[in-house]
Amino acid sequence: MSEQKATNVTWHDHTVSTDDRAKLNKHKSAVLWFTGLSACGKSTVANTVDHILHEKGIHTFVLDGDNVRMGLNKNLGFSAEDRTENIRRIGEVAKLFCESGALVLTAFISPYRADRDSAREILNDGQFIEVYVNASLETCEARDPKGLYKKARAGEIKGFTGIDDPYEEPTKAELVLDADNKSIDDLAQEVVAYLESNGYLAV
Repeated sequence: MSEQKATNVTWHDHTVSTDDRAKLNKHKSAVLWFTGLSACGKSTVANTVDHILHEKGIHTFVLDGDNVRMGLNKNLGFSAEDRTENIRRIGEVAKLFCESGALVLTAFISPYRADRDSAREILNDGQFIEVYVNASLETCEARDPKGLYKKARAGEIKGFTGIDDPYEEPTKAELVLDADNKSIDDLAQEVVAYLESNGYLAV
């Protein structure tokens, strides 16, 4: 748990509740937390789901790992401590988006189970949907669109998830996507189907 350094602050409750926003939007809010190895397809699936939901009139936003690291978290590296702080911050930002009434999609490796669990704990029941984009290390290395695995194997990148830093697979993900064998469109439709069948897309 991160230390609260500022002591002269007071939490202010919103006069417009999350339920009020859901009624206005005609859909529930939640955080779709996409996790998996680099190059497993997290961002691509998340953005495809985002496009599908936008076409349905759903209020959405994608928080992408690289994008967030270029702004909000540009002072963080890839040590275990910095990875934890990266996920802590994005969990708090995702919570704010959720409270605004949006379905927010986050695409982060988020390799440590405890960090993902911490993000889950700050949200209400049913608001955190862990989506494990499950692709083998072999599949991800074969794709390697940014050439990161090649650099990690050559020792040019240290602490790279899956090579010399661990990835802890989810044990209680709401959705597990087979990214080794299914297309991006099929995986995205599985996510949308989950949201539909669990009542997120209508109030």
